[in-house]
Amino acid sequence: MFEVAELGHTVEKSVYKEKSAQLRTELLTIQHHLKSCPFPVIVIISGVDGGGKGEVINRLNEWLDPHYMRTIALGEPSDEERERPKFWRYWRTLPAKGTIGVYVGSWYSDPIAQRVYQKIDDAALQTELNQINQLEELLADDNTLIIKCWLHLKKDMQVKRLKQLAKNPATNWRVTDKDRQHLGLYDDFIGVAENVLSETSKAYAPWLIVEGSDNRYSSLTVGQHVLERIRQHIQRHENTLAAAAEQGEAPKSQVEQYNLLDALDLKLKLNKSGYKTQLEKYQGKLNELSRHALAAKRSSILVFEGWDAAGKGGAIRRLTESMDARHYQVIPIAAPTDEERAHHYLWRFWRHIPRAGQVTIYDRSWYGRVLVERVEGMAKTGQWQRAYSEIVNFEEAMLAHGIVIMKFWLHIDHDEQLARFKRREEISYKQFKITEEDYRNRDKWDDYQKAVNEMIARTSTSKSPWLLVEANDKYYARIKVIKAYCECLEKMLDALHN
Repeated sequence: MFEVAELGHTVEKSVYKEKSAQLRTELLTIQHHLKSCPFPVIVIISGVDGGGKGEVINRLNEWLDPHYMRTIALGEPSDEERERPKFWRYWRTLPAKGTIGVYVGSWYSDPIAQRVYQKIDDAALQTELNQINQLEELLADDNTLIIKCWLHLKKDMQVKRLKQLAKNPATNWRVTDKDRQHLGLYDDFIGVAENVLSETSKAYAPWLIVEGSDNRYSSLTVGQHVLERIRQHIQRHENTLAAAAEQGEAPKSQVEQYNLLDALDLKLKLNKSGYKTQLEKYQGKLNELSRHALAAKRSSILVFEGWDAAGKGGAIRRLTESMDARHYQVIPIAAPTDEERAHHYLWRFWRHIPRAGQVTIYDRSWYGRVLVERVEGMAKTGQWQRAYSEIVNFEEAMLAHGIVIMKFWLHIDHDEQLARFKRREEISYKQFKITEEDYRNRDKWDDYQKAVNEMIARTSTSKSPWLLVEANDKYYARIKVIKAYCECLEKMLDALHN
């Protein structure tokens, strides 16, 4: 699906001056309205070299309030960026709700260049485009407005534009050897670009193709398009709110299914002497394996979920006791901050993706969307139902980058949880761990159990399964966790050497 602006237009200077003044006023007005809206705007400016991308972006920066917009210019990835999944640097720069992010160089740049220079084939390009579509659909489902503009220039016009820029001492710096090289690849570039635009122009994120031979025309066209898209999106949002207020939220669906948690044998135990022996053995093993993983530049993400007082913190401490503190971080996840609430719920987790060889341990995680947010009504039904596939895609991006992912659910029964609550209340340095909310959550045990079962069933994959840990006995649970991580690292390192 394409939105195509008329081609071949030019705009006189006097007409441009009049229209740009009016457009600037309207953009600032709609931007003021946007500040109070619960969604961000992403503007992608891409296209042919010499097509006037820089001029269009300069005009947007001139017309919009810089307090609520940001231009993100991305070139070759840094070493830090190469050590993370490719979308990491884009997630870090996503605009907050109520603001605009203008991208110069986006997630389209590298796949197009790779294909033009024949570093990837058509099948690999299609894989890249499928991942881009997943990303944009995920953002659009969260109500992000994505505006994509492609500035086109015919080959003869590109030659003429580059000659003009090179001839003028004030602009010749803008014509690089890479631009001249790209000119020789123009036909290949256009062929790839047509495929990319065709595959990624969706109803929720269509491409606008703009003739770039006249900078005044292309600037006005893009500016007007941005204005209209934001207006339409705000209107749809307000209509949705009005309809929801009239009809009320749809009732939450609960999926009845086999209870995976009930199948666990919570009588499994380990005596203290056996625990000490095995803890020493596996901590020593983990120390060695984690150093090998660091040398091999293979990262790990460990996710800990479980009932309140299930022993997540204790299990995490036994892991970290045997690891170099310089190479891991523990991220305790609480209620999102104002900054985090202003972004997609996955944004704060993308920010902590580890560098090569490092380990990130999440004490609670992105699964809060399908657990506490679902049960407590913090997420709408459509949001948490959508989250299962969003989470699987998120984890697949980590796995594709070679990151080890382990997900632990620490399970205890209702009686054991109450007993632990009471013991914590009697210990001065543990009393802070118990709140009224912990007791309140016990009243919703059945609802949480249904949510946990559905989470496990829908987000366990062959490469990223859930490990269910029988945790009524803390010694048994801790050894099961550390042993499983050692086995996972061994398997990964063996595969590297074979």
